[in-house]
Amino acid sequence: MERAVKAELLDGLPPTDPGAQGSRRDLQRLNDLMGHAGLAARALSRLHNGETFQLIDLGGGDGTFLLSVARLLGTAWLGRTATLVDRQPSVSPETERAFALLGWRVEAVQSDVLAWIHPPATHPREVMLANLFLHHFPTAELTELLQGLARRARALVALEPRRSARALACSRLVSLLGCNEVTCHDAVASVQAGFAGHELSRLWPGGDWALQERSAGLFSHYFAARRISASP
Repeated sequence: MERAVKAELLDGLPPTDPGAQGSRRDLQRLNDLMGHAGLAARALSRLHNGETFQLIDLGGGDGTFLLSVARLLGTAWLGRTATLVDRQPSVSPETERAFALLGWRVEAVQSDVLAWIHPPATHPREVMLANLFLHHFPTAELTELLQGLARRARALVALEPRRSARALACSRLVSLLGCNEVTCHDAVASVQAGFAGHELSRLWPGGDWALQERSAGLFSHYFAARRISASP
């Protein structure tokens, strides 16, 4: 199955739109079913060695996914600062309070990520998290994004849709879970734009990086890049 990137309905809706709000709730349930918060928390825990670093959630939206991850990371991550980068961030006061109770400080940056990645950091200290985000980009833009992330990040953890016949067939059935029309459309589009094999590794710039790319669970694709040199 060739990769095909199509517009997703949620991306074109304002955060206050009822369809968008319903779809974000659907995504929380789908993330739970796919176990993405646990996968992300385990990957981030392996990166933690007592160093201070900035955690960046790319396309973080309403912050609820990162909140689920934060709840799993435990006390070693108390006092963490995280930044949500999104074209339309929509973090509610309730979500902000939930982060505060965990000892996290969260800020939202409204920006297109392709603009945000420039200029690169002089001494990369940022750990990037991308959940159901990279698949939105056609290959040329995705290549630009990954190159920009490699210039400024010390690590990236990404969880994306797996592009497979089974995942595509199941994506057509999310209405049975009570998902709304926005989610039903976007679920199929997400799988068609997803990843297989080592497609992300091939796009990642060369250099001193440790890369992991594999399937995860029934429908997910996992990619992680960790800098193994002290400087970019």
